Amino acid sequence: MSDVDRLRAAGLRVTAARLAIMKTVREGDHLEVEAVHRRVRERVGHVSLQAVYDALAALHKAGLLRKIEPMGSPARYEARVGDNHHHLVCRRCGAVTDVDCVRGEAPCLDPSDSAGFLIDEADVTFWGICPSCQAAAAAT
Repeated sequence: MSDVDRLRAAGLRVTAARLAIMKTVREGDHLEVEAVHRRVRERVGHVSLQAVYDALAALHKAGLLRKIEPMGSPARYEARVGDNHHHLVCRRCGAVTDVDCVRGEAPCLDPSDSAGFLIDEADVTFWGICPSCQAAAAAT
């Protein structure tokens, strides 16, 4: 399904900015809003930062993009939606990468006490040092 079809199916207006945002997030993955804004301006010309914030919020609400908020980091957006994957975050440089579900099916983890909740998703962030930062530390 094309991005145009995805937007229409979600009941959103199809605009050049929204299409550019979706493509930018898909190509850049785990981008902060300012990076999305910069790249979208390169694609379509002038678009305000507020317009990018608004479009990202609408695309996230519609389930077309996923918003992640690693502790101590600005919100980031990714195009991988509809599955229960998790993230690896580097403590040094902030790099984020996807990691598939711990068990392979949602919610991936079972709490010791569900407190009566019907659990359908787990949001797990693994923290560590990425290979690039490990190599840089070993070189010093």
